[in-house]
Amino acid sequence: MTWEVLSLIGTIAFAISGTIIAMEEEYDILGVYILGIVTAFGGGAIRNLLIGVPVSTLWDQSFYFIIALVSITIVFVFPTILSKHWDRWGNLSDAIGLSAFAIQGAMYAVELNHPISAIIVSAALTGCGGGVVRDVLAGRKPLVFRKEIYAVWAIIAGLALGSGVLSQSWQLYTLFTAITLLRVLSYTYNWHLPNKKWVPKT
Repeated sequence: MTWEVLSLIGTIAFAISGTIIAMEEEYDILGVYILGIVTAFGGGAIRNLLIGVPVSTLWDQSFYFIIALVSITIVFVFPTILSKHWDRWGNLSDAIGLSAFAIQGAMYAVELNHPISAIIVSAALTGCGGGVVRDVLAGRKPLVFRKEIYAVWAIIAGLALGSGVLSQSWQLYTLFTAITLLRVLSYTYNWHLPNKKWVPKT
């Protein structure tokens, strides 16, 4: 049950996130749907490639494709629902998608009895992969490559599940809430990782 709920939350959140960015970039209706779908399912496709699961398994998720299409349509047809708080809702939907898919990706690897390293990679790719593809297609610098904290939260989710400490549904939902909240706090208060600019010698 937890798996299905997290998949549903992540699909809706990332489909909305992709739709918002496509509309900000003034894509036509086809571009909006493509970016919304790619954002919702891109991370899972990349994860499957790297942990040895056939990518074709994505086509078995017809219910989630329908949910993604409905979510995209609602945002596209009724943009005023989000327009008053466009940036806030865009960031929030991305945070929710990151958290839900990171945990779902980690659970996927746990069920396949992969080592903790693979669980962490699965969490990071599932949580961040769709957003990276979305940003690249939209001509934006991917969030995961900025100094702003993003992928770290997915890695933490992978560590939490890979350690075997969390297994109960309420624990997973608590982790989901915590990761979402941490992501919201990180962009609200501009938390960031240290970085250094390369200055070539002249």
